[in-house]
Amino acid sequence: MLWFFRKEILMLSSAHVVKTLVLALAALVGGAAYASGGGHHHWAYQGEHEGPAHWAELDPAFETCAKGSRQSPIDISNTVKAELPSLNFEYNKAEPTIVNNGHTVQVNVPPGSQLKVAGQTYSLLQFHFHTPSEETIGGKHMAMVGHFVHKNAAGQLGVVAVLMQPGPIVKNAAYAPVFDHLPRPNEKITVEGLELDLAAMLPTDKSYYSFEGSLTTPPCSESVNWMVLKRPIALGNDQIKAFRRLFNANARPVQPLNGRVVKESL
Repeated sequence: MLWFFRKEILMLSSAHVVKTLVLALAALVGGAAYASGGGHHHWAYQGEHEGPAHWAELDPAFETCAKGSRQSPIDISNTVKAELPSLNFEYNKAEPTIVNNGHTVQVNVPPGSQLKVAGQTYSLLQFHFHTPSEETIGGKHMAMVGHFVHKNAAGQLGVVAVLMQPGPIVKNAAYAPVFDHLPRPNEKITVEGLELDLAAMLPTDKSYYSFEGSLTTPPCSESVNWMVLKRPIALGNDQIKAFRRLFNANARPVQPLNGRVVKESL
């Protein structure tokens, strides 16, 4: 499929917005392909022919979506308590690029923030959102989830899921820079002076569930190390509503465990 570029100036009241580039390119820079699945045939979260049940039929590259045995997301119900290695987040403050790729809002971050776990160092590439949460806990969805996508030197992916629920707050200040500048479909924006405190976006309690899984979007590639933080963070109701105005529902249904063991930190 041929995509064309076009540019336009986004007129916002904030004097800090210095440029907006409207993207019509499916393969985004950095870790974007890990969220959108790259530049293959059109897929969607709803639809008679493009929805999750049909992803594998849309492109031969998507066949793992149907044939894979370690697919994500999953329902986390029966877990095995274990002494899991601690998650050591070495996150810096960062000036992001915020992208609406048509499937989610994705926040690309510059190099420098890392996750160290079990002797491995993973570099943070980007994070993006789903509503409701793709993962379920005991069969129940949370309002949203943020997936923080990391990659190590060997090219292996480690994804940290931050569950999100509405809380007794007007807004979550750490996430406000993102939710205050949500792009329209196929827009990519940078905002002068906009800085994220990445460490503040995580819950204080870093206990987690661990399992082997896959990308939750086409091509559904497997061998992804999933770490789902057990304690959700609170978002303001208006922040959740703002995202849902763009994406009413962008979550893949839970997939069979197929004998996988889900470990839970003590």
